[in-house]
Amino acid sequence: FLQCDNAKGLKAFYDAIKYGPNHLMVFGGVCATVTSIIAESLKGWNLVQLSFAATTPELADKKKYPYFFRTVPSDNAVNPAILKLLKHYHWKRVGTLTQDVQRFSEVRNDLTGVLYGEDIEISDTESFSNDPCTSVKKLKGNDVRIILGQFDEEMAVKVFCCAYDEEMYGSKYQWIIPGWYENLWWESWINSSQCLSKNLLAAMEGYIGVDFEPLSSKTNKTISGRTPQQYEKEYNAKRGDGQSSKFHGYAYDGIWVIARTLQRAMNYLNSTNKHQKIEDFNYTNHKLGKIFLNAMNETRFFGVTGEVVFRNGERMGTIKFTQFQEQKEVKVGEYNAVDDKLVIINNSIRFQGLEPPKDKTIIQEELRKISLPLYSILSALTILGMIMASAFLFFNIKNRNQKLIKMSSPYMNNLIILGGMLSYASIFLFGLDGSFVSEKTFETLCTVRTWILTVGYTTAFGAMFAKTWRVHAIFKNVKMKKKIIKDQKLLGIVGGMLLIDLCILICWQVVDPLRRTVEKYNMEPDPAGRDISIRPILEHCENTHMTIWLGIVYAYKGLLMLFGCFLAWETRNVSIPALNDSKYIGMSVYNVGIMCIIGAAVSFLTRDQPNVQFCIVALVIIFCSTITLCLVFVPKLITLRTNPDAATQNRRFQFTQNQKKEDSKTSTSVTSVNQASTSRLEGLQSENHRLRMKITELDKDLEEVTMQLQDTPEKTTYIKQNHYQDLNDILSIRNFTDGKDGEKAILKNHLDQNPPAQWGSSDPSRTSKEPIEDINSPEHIQRRLSLQLPILHHAYLPSIGGVDASCASPCVSPSASPRHRHVPPSFRVMVSGL
Repeated sequence: FLQCDNAKGLKAFYDAIKYGPNHLMVFGGVCATVTSIIAESLKGWNLVQLSFAATTPELADKKKYPYFFRTVPSDNAVNPAILKLLKHYHWKRVGTLTQDVQRFSEVRNDLTGVLYGEDIEISDTESFSNDPCTSVKKLKGNDVRIILGQFDEEMAVKVFCCAYDEEMYGSKYQWIIPGWYENLWWESWINSSQCLSKNLLAAMEGYIGVDFEPLSSKTNKTISGRTPQQYEKEYNAKRGDGQSSKFHGYAYDGIWVIARTLQRAMNYLNSTNKHQKIEDFNYTNHKLGKIFLNAMNETRFFGVTGEVVFRNGERMGTIKFTQFQEQKEVKVGEYNAVDDKLVIINNSIRFQGLEPPKDKTIIQEELRKISLPLYSILSALTILGMIMASAFLFFNIKNRNQKLIKMSSPYMNNLIILGGMLSYASIFLFGLDGSFVSEKTFETLCTVRTWILTVGYTTAFGAMFAKTWRVHAIFKNVKMKKKIIKDQKLLGIVGGMLLIDLCILICWQVVDPLRRTVEKYNMEPDPAGRDISIRPILEHCENTHMTIWLGIVYAYKGLLMLFGCFLAWETRNVSIPALNDSKYIGMSVYNVGIMCIIGAAVSFLTRDQPNVQFCIVALVIIFCSTITLCLVFVPKLITLRTNPDAATQNRRFQFTQNQKKEDSKTSTSVTSVNQASTSRLEGLQSENHRLRMKITELDKDLEEVTMQLQDTPEKTTYIKQNHYQDLNDILSIRNFTDGKDGEKAILKNHLDQNPPAQWGSSDPSRTSKEPIEDINSPEHIQRRLSLQLPILHHAYLPSIGGVDASCASPCVSPSASPRHRHVPPSFRVMVSGL
């Protein structure tokens, strides 16, 4: 059997059966292959075989090898011990790495059955033939920390070289491999690998070997009367310089097993059948063969290898644990299969970390929260901003009756301050996360802070743009005569903007409300050096269609900003500082727009850094709110303290138009917001020019009438009958309110020199001395026309800004004329007799 040759072993067995005496039992079998062949054929000869060195798990199959026993534990005997070790250190997740050899595959399969149902997971099972590096890499990829290996010494060197390359050693990993390797086994195979000796030893440091115990460590006396220590001393003395075998104790106990089995069989025969003896055994005597089989199975004693007991032909022995510490193997514990008890020797296992390795990467979820000092600092800045806004509110209310503040719409200013304070308040809510509030409260805050910031933005800029729209409507509407835009209408405009906001927010909340979501990031090493990995998690406020809703809100706010820019541009030339905030609105929109774009981009890029993100968002809100309030109120405050009247003084707008001859320039001044505009003045000038042309035509008609009167007296009747009515119709003109003092003075002088005669009056002297003449004679008519033509001429003056025809006295002051208040009715000037 020693040559491990199946043919020679089988021939030796048959020769012993054929030519030797009747053998009661077969003792031996070292090589697994030879032993398995002999054990399989023993049933035909009713022979019981006892081996002290065959550890192959295959021989544990009692259906195939019913008459086989062994005093040495099989390779599978280590699996219950490994299970006990795993439970001792609470390792519930392992991986296996097996060499493609039947012996190791059988152990691995048995281990799978042992671990099954014990709440221990085999997360990965890898096998290899020659190069284990690929399998080692897969184990690392599956986060296997506890590796159960089954391979020989040559492959063990390659495995640990690969482990070194993959950094699968140290405090995070634990290797458990067979412990039956020879002493200094790595030195024999180090040259066959490409790994340096120091690297190999570094990877091997701390591995645990599992193997059966060659001799018991107990000091009890054995069946032979010696303690295991005494036996070992005597054995070493007798073997001298011969090579030691780790199976010698099992061979020694095997002899005692055979002796006790025969003794037990003899006692059984003596007690049941006095006529039969063990010497009567032959290869066909099934009865005696069965007696020997049962007697060996019931044998139990304490030997030099520990408690000797069989269970289904398998030795229930002692398994030892050794650990590779500082280039040597040290016994750290043992497992007693009989008592199912694991003993760790004085906590001699030394792990390279502060504690045993974890069976997997312990992922500790850590909420990335906002730093309390940062939150405190930004909250303090926010409070300062709110104090500033309150100061502006006090200033606005206190000076609301001042002309400067009154012209700048104090109610709208209050709304701007309110919007700024709402924006400030949202910062407190943005800084509250899971470290301050519960999950349910955080989800509520998601909605509340969105509403507050949105409403605050619209309130502030909506009020600013609304009062700018009023200035635009007054100064840019050329057809408007007089229009009063009250604050109630501006409040309605702001309310309409807020109504749009509310519609968007309500639809958002009803259709797709904001929820608390947790985003997990890549694992990070523990800063404290523990064998754990930190998985940062971060809370977000999100919903299913977040992009769509944000796009709607951004589009609306963008249109609002563009509308404000348009109004600011249109009103840039309004030169009343108390009314015109276009410059400051443009500056505010520019700063807010740039900061919002930068803030949104940086905030998106720092989603995984809540402190940075919160800092950026808070600073953007603080900056935008502060700069907006300061641009609106600081100039007013400075102006009110230095020159309160300068901002409300009216500036004159000059409008020119080239006309023929004397009408080269006409100027007017804007005395209030609701007075005439440039277009209205130009229209009046055009109308004035038209009326002048009409006067020229009327003068030509009058001249023609005069010429006709001078031609013949015969035409008097024609004039009398036909032209009186024509003259009255021609002289009927519309009286305009615009007049000139100079032309009034001309009319006054003319009337003084030529006073009109009264109807029916007569001179007494003429009455008594001369006869009465015909008043319709040509001479009288010509005389009347010569006197009344200048009067008729001045009667047209109201059409071009001259004397009002309704004026009772030429000396009346022009300011008292009704033309300055109302449009007078039309007047007629008739030719009457003197």
